[in-house]
Amino acid sequence: MRLGPATTLNDVYKTVSPEPLMDDVRFEAFYFEGLNDVRGGDRIAHLVLGLQRGFGGVPFKRFVMGHSGVGKTTELSRLCREVDDRFQVIRFAAISELDPGSFRPFDVVLLMLARLGEETQRVVGIEPSPAMQQAIVEWFATEIETESTQTKAEVEASAGAGVQGGSLWSGILGLFAGVRGGIKYVSERDVKTIQYRFARLSQLVELVNRLLDECNRLLRQASNKEWLFLGDDFDKPGIPAERIEDLFLNYANIFTELNCHLIFNVPIELAYSEKGRELPYPCECIPDTPVFRRDHSAHPEGREALQAVLAARLNLSLFDEGVADRLIVASGGNLRDLFSLVSEAADNAILRPKFNERIEAEDADAAINNLRTEYMRSLGQSAYDAAKITYPEKAERLVSIYEDKPGSQIPDHILHSLLRARAVQEFDGERWFGVHPLVVDILSRDGTLKSEVGGKIRGGVD
Repeated sequence: MRLGPATTLNDVYKTVSPEPLMDDVRFEAFYFEGLNDVRGGDRIAHLVLGLQRGFGGVPFKRFVMGHSGVGKTTELSRLCREVDDRFQVIRFAAISELDPGSFRPFDVVLLMLARLGEETQRVVGIEPSPAMQQAIVEWFATEIETESTQTKAEVEASAGAGVQGGSLWSGILGLFAGVRGGIKYVSERDVKTIQYRFARLSQLVELVNRLLDECNRLLRQASNKEWLFLGDDFDKPGIPAERIEDLFLNYANIFTELNCHLIFNVPIELAYSEKGRELPYPCECIPDTPVFRRDHSAHPEGREALQAVLAARLNLSLFDEGVADRLIVASGGNLRDLFSLVSEAADNAILRPKFNERIEAEDADAAINNLRTEYMRSLGQSAYDAAKITYPEKAERLVSIYEDKPGSQIPDHILHSLLRARAVQEFDGERWFGVHPLVVDILSRDGTLKSEVGGKIRGGVD
């Protein structure tokens, strides 16, 4: 890991990484606070304000969405920093702490229960009351009876290891450790266990609320803070749509009944689907950074902000003239795409026979062509499309949006599909839609979008 701008191409991979800024050291080194100024509004600031107003009162609950790679997780790291004086954040990720393909709503609640108990011990250092501990033990005593022999043995071993620590609470913490392991590897559950747990979901929520009341009291006494749950990565590839719909739609009462502050990120494909209106709480959208204006002219402020993001990570003298701006435009303002383009272009330059420590136009073009191919594939059929949408239908809508025709931006199943694929971008502030620069190239190359009089089509990369 390098915490200053890369000065050689061989160091670029150490700093230009698509990984979110989770820890304080990397956040301080690489975060650029001016990015939200050109996005048209700071949505995290709205969440911070809502949390401040909810402190000591009605729990604040919201969902966050945005295109993959826009920087949601990094922005949520910033939220954690800005509310640190009032809230103790319990942050967990669906990909790393649940079984992405098989988790059920009760797994999420179980994870919240375990993490709350563990974090209370770590942060406050005071055990919940004997009555609360006994309630947890009694719930799990019934629960373990329904588990498979292997899972039961693992949980009991963890609990036994904790009991040797000399107290009931240490045994419960050991039990939590075993439960968390079971939650992460749940693919072998039998139908009987699943049905039984769904039947007990309301009892589990009640148990979590009892523990929340007690742990919030202990935390307030120790630091005058309240607990905030932050659930991330629920929009990552590999999580089936039915798992997401179960959690956020079919069992949405979980979120309404839990007596705690919470912020979860939801997939943009759910938020932009016909079912999105059924979500129990509003979604704050973190948009991409514009590189073009609505009239297809360059957006200098957006490009300068993205250049500042790059400057924190590598010396801009490593680019030939105009190459950095070309990569910025090709990214469409999406941070993950931008970092991937720069990393690939840097590798192309290193592997080029005449390596001269600079990223040249041919290095950038090869990276851009690969990303353009990915966008071309995204214009095909999608598993999230409610009805079959052909490419000609998508292309017709894309041209209408590009030309800003009346009615072209009214949401329907075609626009939802294009938004999910990032072929269409939604920009805050003026709340307008634009066609991704690489998709403009695709439409231009296949003749769907005709060249403007006297020159090439504006708004693309070519």
